[in-house]
Amino acid sequence: MKKLITTLQNIWKIKELRERILFTLFILAVYRFGCFVVLPGVDAGKLAAATASSGGGLLDLINAFSGGAFLGAAVFALGIMPYITASIIIQLLGFAVPYFQRLQQREGESGRKKITQITRWLTVAICLVQGSGYLSYLDAQGAIAAGMQNQKTLFYFANLIILCTGTVFAMWLGEKITDKGIGNGISLLITIGIIATLPGALAFEITSQFEKNQIVMLILEFAALFAVVVATVLIVQGVRRIPIQFAKRMVGRSSNAMPATGNRDYIPLKVNAAGVMPIIFAQALMFLPAAVGNYASPEGGGSSFLSSLSDFTSWQYNIIYFLLVVIFTYVYTALLVNPTQYAEYLKRQNAFIPGIKPGKNTADFIDSTTSRITLPGSIFLGLISILPAFAVNLLGINIGFAMFFGGTSLLILVAVVLDTLQQIDSHLLMRKYDGLVKSGRGKGSRIQGIGASM
Repeated sequence: MKKLITTLQNIWKIKELRERILFTLFILAVYRFGCFVVLPGVDAGKLAAATASSGGGLLDLINAFSGGAFLGAAVFALGIMPYITASIIIQLLGFAVPYFQRLQQREGESGRKKITQITRWLTVAICLVQGSGYLSYLDAQGAIAAGMQNQKTLFYFANLIILCTGTVFAMWLGEKITDKGIGNGISLLITIGIIATLPGALAFEITSQFEKNQIVMLILEFAALFAVVVATVLIVQGVRRIPIQFAKRMVGRSSNAMPATGNRDYIPLKVNAAGVMPIIFAQALMFLPAAVGNYASPEGGGSSFLSSLSDFTSWQYNIIYFLLVVIFTYVYTALLVNPTQYAEYLKRQNAFIPGIKPGKNTADFIDSTTSRITLPGSIFLGLISILPAFAVNLLGINIGFAMFFGGTSLLILVAVVLDTLQQIDSHLLMRKYDGLVKSGRGKGSRIQGIGASM
């Protein structure tokens, strides 16, 4: 405890780090404030009554990602998910369209700026579509105020602009956190929304178990949750180290190996190089068929399969979700890990992997190693993503708390918290202070090797 207090004091001493943390907290407070500002013309009381009787399933999941803004008809009701969806589309186009491939791989900073601009405009287009559907949902729930019943055109037009502006503003807040704050801004906005729903879900679970006199079951739930968190941290921090050697060169009459650090260098390949992005991508894609399923009921001649996708505890939803997580893990890892770039870097540094020829053989070896370690990582991510369904169906845990019993919420929380702590760690270590995650330096922020320099 004393060491923790000392570390917090060291964080406060570093002016740049202190300002970044305070700026991040201020931006997050602004975002949370917007989650409680109700859209004009919406009767919050009617909406609460309607969602209390018909809410659940996917609606609760969407509401968790928006921090309660979705079912509260707030200006940030769409949250940051339209931006995530736009990012998915741009990433996929990078595999199929030569123009986007050129922007992503060859044009450097100018290409990234063009991609960012295209992603923003695509986000606005997605907001227009999703915003129209959301306003139609409010209308179907009878949540439009009595004074606006005869002015629905104005209601739709004004609130559609507000919803789009809210998402664009949230996107801007996330970018500001990334630039001037600490951590990844977009991920932090999602995380703060998830954390906002945790106290209520936890209190409800504890109260319900005490009322049923199932104290032992409650203890087992927390023990299982702890085990899942530990396993998630291990897979997120897991690293496969590929040793490298530097060729000797003649200096006068003696030969030296470069660099002469006294430590063995290696290439750190993470088991989960894609981080939390496959989970976010898969979740964003699952919103589309689930939204279609809400309007396709079997009684109305619609598809029962699509309707089942509106329930995240159904086996149809979880099979598709699992497969999407595995696929996106491979896709995003392929975008992040470039074996050819590693091989070229080693060649420039006059280094090699023992037993592997430089050039194409090195690139093939790194590629095969990445594929092998990505397989168990992707399967674990898929399994942990569908744990809430097992928690609800097999253990009877309430849906609100089951979202934190694994699944997307837990993965995002663990990954984002670890990433943020490592960024804070880097500021502390640069100034010779002990880090927050001292025991994890070897696998986290203080990895020695070429990975950090590429």
